[in-house]
Amino acid sequence: MTRLATRATAVAEALLALALAAMVIMVFGNVVLRYAFDSGITVSEELSRFLFVWVTFLGAVIVMGQGGHLGFDLVARALPRAGRQLCRILSDLLILLCCGVFLWGAWSQVAINLSNHAPVSGLPLGWAYAAALVAGIGLGLIALADLLAALAGRDPPAPPHEGLPAEPGA
Repeated sequence: MTRLATRATAVAEALLALALAAMVIMVFGNVVLRYAFDSGITVSEELSRFLFVWVTFLGAVIVMGQGGHLGFDLVARALPRAGRQLCRILSDLLILLCCGVFLWGAWSQVAINLSNHAPVSGLPLGWAYAAALVAGIGLGLIALADLLAALAGRDPPAPPHEGLPAEPGA
């Protein structure tokens, strides 16, 4: 399972890098074309917007997998181990509930907007909404894996900020 998660993360990170590079090239190219040649490529604005949506949602999944989202653990840290595990289980269950609601809405939007087309590129707008669908599935899988680990009694991985030296002057 860990090997599959590592591979999926690597693929998602590569896709993010490609999408970001494509966005930079399209936007920068349009800026140069507008100021130097008084023209532009209108489809690049639309495609950049679609890619930005995908970068945002895929990035959220990767950051959650790395434990990088903001969290408030002051109360949980003060609890004994059993209390921390209970809070973790409840948190994962709430995340799964939210993912379920999110997926239900995302699926509806994808289905509705597959027949609607973007004005310039003609791409089905459902492809933009599919980013939410992919993110909901990814976030749900991460929460489910953490829930199973908590139920098995395993401690969560350390957040990325723990163990780092304090900043000078802090």
